[in-house]
Amino acid sequence: MENANALKLIKKIQSDLITEGLVIENIVSDLKKLREYALLEEKPVLVKAIRLTYEHILENEAFLIGIPNDEPIEEDQIINNEEADEENNLESLQYILSLFKDIENKHNLADLREYNTKLQSF
Repeated sequence: MENANALKLIKKIQSDLITEGLVIENIVSDLKKLREYALLEEKPVLVKAIRLTYEHILENEAFLIGIPNDEPIEEDQIINNEEADEENNLESLQYILSLFKDIENKHNLADLREYNTKLQSF
């Protein structure tokens, strides 16, 4: 994201996660504000990722999506990933927030698309 206020908001969300943990009302409210900035920047993948993230948190009262893998997944790893997805994954939430900062990076954009796919199929 290019907007200085949006970047400050991302830093605030990350800081709140570290100090307070996942406070659903706060993070959802902040993510909705962040989505407005993304709409202004006309970044559809980012807008979708932010919306899917806060909808997922509201629905599950947790963030249950794991960090995307860099390497191809094998059969036995899929089972382990499904088990990991059943617990609150604040590290993964921190990671997706960091992706929001720079989606011009092709690797970040690819990871955001993977998050979007996982969030939609959850």
